[in-house]
Amino acid sequence: MVTIRPLSSNDCMQTLTTLLHLSYASLAAQGWNFTAVDQSVDVTRERLAGAHGFVAERDGRFVGTVAVRGPKPAGEAYIADPPPPLYTTAGTAILSQLAVHPDCRGQGIAERLMDAAEAWACEQGFARLALDTAEPAVALRRRYERRGYATVGGVQWQGKTYGSVLMCKPLGEAGRTIPHVSTLP
Repeated sequence: MVTIRPLSSNDCMQTLTTLLHLSYASLAAQGWNFTAVDQSVDVTRERLAGAHGFVAERDGRFVGTVAVRGPKPAGEAYIADPPPPLYTTAGTAILSQLAVHPDCRGQGIAERLMDAAEAWACEQGFARLALDTAEPAVALRRRYERRGYATVGGVQWQGKTYGSVLMCKPLGEAGRTIPHVSTLP
């Protein structure tokens, strides 16, 4: 049985980082150098700072994770880059680091993690949830589209071998209008 729960300060960041590496290895094999492919434990901590993390556990072992947070301050670095305008817009929550252990794929764990992240964002009063993913990662983009996310722009992150699409989904009544990146401040 898989349990989804909030990430705790007692959870091992090395174990979480290892899960991210395993989960993103298939993307690295396609030539996409997602940050989670080889991020350090310190980068995992940094990416979770200010975020609400969730983990999926089976028999006490991490089998999935996701993080969600509110908008970033305009001057705050997003990994190595300034955040795109969508990520600094009031009312926008940001989803990141969705990962499921390769041995546990196809069991609905990613959907349950996204359900938890979306529910948290709604409970916090966010109007929309945004994310980015590799433009050539068609399967990932289709997963998000099936959940109601729409492409609203793009970004080229420093040092990445691919361009990314920015995707956004309205949450609740307040989020019925999805801003296009060009309309954001």
